[in-house]
Amino acid sequence: MPGEAQAARLDFARALKDAALATAVSFAMFLPLIGFNTVLNLRNETVLETRFGTLAVFVAIIAAATFLNTLVLAPWRARRAQRAVSREPGKISQWLSRRFAPFALGFVLIYPALVLSLTGSSGALKWIDNFGIQILIYVMLAFGLNIVVGLAGLLDLGYVAFYAVGAYSYALLAKTFGLSFYMLLPLAGILAAFWGILLGFPVLRLRGDYLAIVTLAFGEIIRLVLVNWIPVTNGYAGISGVPRPTFFGIPFTAGDDGFAAVFGLPFSPIYRTIFLYYLILALALLTAYVTLRLRRLPVGRAWEALREDEIACRALGINTTSTKLTAFATGAMFGGFAGSFFAARQGFISPDSFTFMESATIVAMVVLGGMGSQIGVAIAAVAMVGGTEILRELDFLKEIFGPDFDPTQYRMLLFGFAMVVIMIWKPRGLVSTREPSVFLKERKLISRDLVKEGHG
Repeated sequence: MPGEAQAARLDFARALKDAALATAVSFAMFLPLIGFNTVLNLRNETVLETRFGTLAVFVAIIAAATFLNTLVLAPWRARRAQRAVSREPGKISQWLSRRFAPFALGFVLIYPALVLSLTGSSGALKWIDNFGIQILIYVMLAFGLNIVVGLAGLLDLGYVAFYAVGAYSYALLAKTFGLSFYMLLPLAGILAAFWGILLGFPVLRLRGDYLAIVTLAFGEIIRLVLVNWIPVTNGYAGISGVPRPTFFGIPFTAGDDGFAAVFGLPFSPIYRTIFLYYLILALALLTAYVTLRLRRLPVGRAWEALREDEIACRALGINTTSTKLTAFATGAMFGGFAGSFFAARQGFISPDSFTFMESATIVAMVVLGGMGSQIGVAIAAVAMVGGTEILRELDFLKEIFGPDFDPTQYRMLLFGFAMVVIMIWKPRGLVSTREPSVFLKERKLISRDLVKEGHG
């Protein structure tokens, strides 16, 4: 048909125009970021190097992606938007919602055994520690922040402060008084919850951008206190020699009283790593279970009412003061638990581990996963943290971008690109459907077109 051929030529011309514009913009943006690199030579002089080959590959990828988006993806999205949208979730979505959680739980339970069988004890150490334990720490942090941001609707950009309070509380009390990890874990959570209440009082009348600014300032205040209170925190030097958790009093050492000797096993550091993996897994599952139970209690319903409309919440007689304070305190408590485990796992902490970027990363997990969705937040944490770690293993990229290419240097660039793609593809997060807190006769998912933008 002549009309269809003319429309195809117009679409092709528009795609070329958009690709040319994207090429020009990306070249201008990435020229100072990727095209030039400053290094120190043997005489300790700063030398400017060029990486025009890497720059050309990046620009070509962006141009090709823009061309395909204009020519193929944009018309497909337009046709899809014109179709009648079903207000009920599909059978596949319902099946996945019922089967995914048990499958994921079973996988994380057998993950150490699976890795050991595939890579052996030497290779499993990296995969269990860098991937399993590191991801589960962020999953637990995201679960805690999901209470504040996803359920109560309070944007908190200083959540890393409670993470730091838990870590330093455990480190200082363990080194000073010699208390065990299991005694200090709840104490670190209580201290973090106390600081959550202290943060909640000044922000009772704030919402939105103003609340975000105040919580951001709170996180920076805590970090600066850790840097400058040198007699207590040791400043930038940090605290080393933090006691490690034991297996009910049995340390993971090479001595005669160690774990391996007591159980008649050859000494290996893999035992402590597996123990820490299951310990943080138990803490993450406890956080998820408590959150799900709280959603069904009056306080959880009050959080969701506060998120939807604070004025209507007040009109219904709900005490918004106590509702906000309980949200901050509960989320901060779980952040303190994660911080105490982080200190016990690392054996060393410093203020560099509690910067604003940590808070931004955790907030991104909650937003990308779907605010209020436990499963979505966990998936986002796995994708973000695991994706960053797996970049270290992608040596084949050096064949594309050159032998000097280091994928980890571009993790924030790839992270930003992934956020843009997710916000275009899934503006309400990876999991856009919600399961109601209470139901009358039949449990059903709430369709995405019935859910307010960014909420559940």
